[in-house]
Amino acid sequence: MKISLKSRKLYIGFKNDENLFGFELQVTCEIGGMIMTTHQQLDKIAISVKSHRLLKKLLRENPKLGNIMQNSRNETEALVGVRNWVLEDLKKRPDAYNYYKKNGLHVSLTKVAWSDYAAIRILDYIDHAGNEYIDQNLHGELAVSNPIKMIWLAVNYGTGGAKPYFFQDMLELFRQYRGVLKRELPSRKKVEEWMDQYPSGLDPRMIKLREENRDRIIQIIIKQIDEQKVKSERFRFETGLSGEEKYLKVREWWNDHHFHLKFAVRSPDLLNKMLGESLDPDTMKVLYQARDAGIPFFVNPYYLSLLHVRVPYFAIGADLAIRDYIIYQKQLVDEFGEISAWEKEDKVKPGEPNAAGFLLPSFHNIHRRYPEVAILIPDTAGRTCGGLCAVCQRMFDFQNGNLNFDIGKLRPIIGWKEKLRSLMDYFENDSQLRDILLTGGDALMSSDQSLKEILEAIYEMAKRKKQANKSRKDGEKYAEIVRVRIGTRLPIYLPQRISLKLIKLLADFKKRASEIGIQQFVIQTHIESAMEMTPESRDSIRRLLSAGWTVTNQLVFTASASRRGHAAKLRKVINDVGILSYYTFTVKGYMENNYHFAVNARSLQEQNEEKVIGKIPKKYYQVLRGFPSDAEHMVENIDKLRQEADLPFLSTDRSVLNLPGVGKSMTFRVIGITRYGRRILMFEHDETRKHSPIIYKIGQVIIIESKSISEYLQQLENMGEDIDEYKSVFGYSIGETEYRIPIYEYPSYNFVTTKEITNLELS
Repeated sequence: MKISLKSRKLYIGFKNDENLFGFELQVTCEIGGMIMTTHQQLDKIAISVKSHRLLKKLLRENPKLGNIMQNSRNETEALVGVRNWVLEDLKKRPDAYNYYKKNGLHVSLTKVAWSDYAAIRILDYIDHAGNEYIDQNLHGELAVSNPIKMIWLAVNYGTGGAKPYFFQDMLELFRQYRGVLKRELPSRKKVEEWMDQYPSGLDPRMIKLREENRDRIIQIIIKQIDEQKVKSERFRFETGLSGEEKYLKVREWWNDHHFHLKFAVRSPDLLNKMLGESLDPDTMKVLYQARDAGIPFFVNPYYLSLLHVRVPYFAIGADLAIRDYIIYQKQLVDEFGEISAWEKEDKVKPGEPNAAGFLLPSFHNIHRRYPEVAILIPDTAGRTCGGLCAVCQRMFDFQNGNLNFDIGKLRPIIGWKEKLRSLMDYFENDSQLRDILLTGGDALMSSDQSLKEILEAIYEMAKRKKQANKSRKDGEKYAEIVRVRIGTRLPIYLPQRISLKLIKLLADFKKRASEIGIQQFVIQTHIESAMEMTPESRDSIRRLLSAGWTVTNQLVFTASASRRGHAAKLRKVINDVGILSYYTFTVKGYMENNYHFAVNARSLQEQNEEKVIGKIPKKYYQVLRGFPSDAEHMVENIDKLRQEADLPFLSTDRSVLNLPGVGKSMTFRVIGITRYGRRILMFEHDETRKHSPIIYKIGQVIIIESKSISEYLQQLENMGEDIDEYKSVFGYSIGETEYRIPIYEYPSYNFVTTKEITNLELS
């Protein structure tokens, strides 16, 4: 192999119009005396029979494209020919043309016709033709985009190596351009029909099934205790208890969250046993491989009881989104040990700024992306969770041994109180910070005492910060703490944790903190499916609301959660119990999460075709603003607004991707596609919120998706979906980040804060 530097651009993660960050690289190899790039070698690979048939269909449906391809002597002539054809047509529609050119004009995407999405994408493909990108899905291999060249090679030589997934995407692209692939928005009635396919965990029939599951699991636990496979001073039987008495004792323990942590499943065999030996051999093979690779197993008995063993006729596939959170897939097993950190702030060197430019204390307890927000991860049991999610964003840390489920060793360490004071000093002396998110792990895995100490430290810091502002002039004052959030999945994963003692602790903190100007108190939870909302979870939410804390939800838009109507049904069910939706996140990560990844186009499709039936008219925004100050009546307030606005649910969430750099966004254009049909997206930062100034250096962010749309649709079909209902997904190639609903805006100050950003270093 020979390595040679060339002038051809290779974008490594970030680019903008003026600067290229990184280096330029081209890999070459010598074959028969000829120097040839890796991609030139791929260009010589013959396409498959299926690719030929799709190509034939593409040319038959688009004779002008066929003429350009057949009459072009080389790829450059093909590129010019297609560009001239499409550009001339696009110029006839000024709004669409200006949107494509970004001529300093803000053109609303609503003024761009559906067929012009395709015209813009074709032109973007040509503008970025030949660019190469580091593809972390393939551990740093190069991905190249040149779709017109791929078509030209296939037409003239039958080569190019492009796969059927590529040709299917191109076929749908030109159908959209011609107006054949239409976007026919489903009616509210149709969306509600999709929603009705998914029962809630509050359905009486589901409650009865879960009781059967619970009793089966209890019998296994009784045997574990009798055989001393799990030893515990707290959870053991007195001598001479009958089988019925043991069952009643475990039923009593079932309401204790410590019991579920003690008897959590930690092996594939026990997992299968508690699921009634219902896992098939192929699944068990993957689970054994996961165990051997070092991937932890940790599923508590309560959550395990939510999975079907006996699949009911009225809920076929309804538990799939839950099941996918527990059952590991082969892609994760294959990648474990080679997983790259998606979040750049996961890689921080002491004394150096993080990816967003923020200087942090030398401890690994604070994450920051935005000037206004800080994430606090304590040195307590809050560093772990009530179970390990298969799509965990911290899988990188489990791989490296930084996280584990040895809960007994995660009690506050010596020196934590001193460290906590130092962390509070950092917050107190930050000029822009107004929002603290206490998370982990899971913040509520901390004991009540640990949590009380942390909240007390936040209270005292906020009070000192407010006092210090009295000596500062207007325009020099620091932002004061106005929002405190607690990140937890335990209301769903382990609702037994939400005890009356915890509620009193939260209510007391809110009362005292309100007196010093903190106005927003939020429990930020994570619910994947309406099937997770059980009577126990509903009761835990009611308790949290009674403490005066608003409860919001973040949905991870996995493939199984992306089925038609699934997310919409979840929004309705959580609204019913007083929860507001906050974010719908695209699955992040690389090939380890390939199975769970739903393409970003589907997120846009769900936003525009399903979530839209819950869109709140602006005339109700003022009413919404008052919801957090009356959290105790959240159920009634949500219900009243839904009735007045005639909405099945309130669409208060934004659909976004956490970018592997700084911030969240869904503002992107598809600028490329690999020969395997995987799309290449160029993201802009969310212009609706305040960022670190470093984003102006970073510029756009490039994302290469880990699967093609065709592969995604095949996966849905394997789940029993009618993929004809998803056909318009191919056309969603342009996204714009939704504006934040006013309920999530920060309260305004009665003074002017400084523009200075402390704890920031831009190099």
